[in-house]
This record gives sequence, C-alpha cells and structure tokens, in this order.
Amino acid sequence: VILLKTGLRISELCGLTRQDIDFENGVIHVDHQLLSSKETGYYIETPKTKSGVRDVPMSEEVKQAFERVMANKAKAEPTEIDGYSGFLFLNGKGFPMTNAYYTSTFANLRKKYNKSHEDSLPKITPHILRHTFCTRLANRNMNPKSLQYIMGHANISITLNLYAHASIENVKAELRSMIA
Repeated sequence: VILLKTGLRISELCGLTRQDIDFENGVIHVDHQLLSSKETGYYIETPKTKSGVRDVPMSEEVKQAFERVMANKAKAEPTEIDGYSGFLFLNGKGFPMTNAYYTSTFANLRKKYNKSHEDSLPKITPHILRHTFCTRLANRNMNPKSLQYIMGHANISITLNLYAHASIENVKAELRSMIA
C-alpha cells in the first residue's frame, strides 16, 4: 500500500525511520535512502537529485499503514547506520530490509501465482509500483509540476516521458471533453 500510494523509490522506503513520518502534518520527510552492497554492507545516501529531498503527502490509508508498521516494530532492537536509527522495515533479524529483499519477494510471489494460474503475471518489481502511482495521478490530470515534486524528479521530462503512461481510454475521454 505504501509504495503504491506514495510513489516512493524502494531505497527511500527502506531508509525510512520513525522520525521521517510526520503524522501531524500528514507527510513523509524524504532526505535519504538506504542502500547496500556486498562490499560495504548497508549505507545511507542522499536522494539521486536535490529534487529528491521532499515531503510526500500521506493519504489516510498510508497513515494507517505506517501506524501498523510502527506498532509491529515497537520492540525491535535499534540498528544504527551512518547516524540513522529507528528504521521501519526490518527483517526477522532486526536489520533494515533492502531493495534486493523486496525484489526477491515480488519474484517469489509472481512465481507462486503463475504456478497455480493459467493467466500468468508479468515481471513485477517494487519500481513498477512507482510507475503505477505516477501514471494513475497523471491520468487523473494532476498538475504536472505537482507530480514532478511528489516523484522527486529534477526534470519534468522524466516524470512525463518515463513514468506517465497514457491509455487509449484516457485519450478518448480527453478528446471527447475537448470537442464536446
């Protein structure tokens, strides 16, 4: 729910801490991301661009999802990475989850589904949820500059050319409204 309703990058989600969730103002403060590599292990980086530092609005559904996450992690041992602690998404050993974990989970769910269903699912990754979020908002005619801000893109062409996908249904509806 959180990825699909916020458009966060998976590394931004993995890096979220309790301090990043502002229930009072209804926003997620995004100013870092959690990455990992075999050579260095976990590490924190700033977002890809200056525009990646942003406050992402939370719907009521997203707020409730974060409340559940925080309630489930109340007893977790604190893990500190590059000065950050209070990570929200932890594995069974108490370490923050990473992109690799979620990508693997999505692949396993897809594989399990495809074994038992005739119509198989295509490859699904956490990043596809970001695309879906952006496309849905673009198709609902969200102001492109607002969408660019939420997505954290430095250049609006990225938002419009890579993420916002038109559907024939939306094109028909636009055309009808223009010539009606």
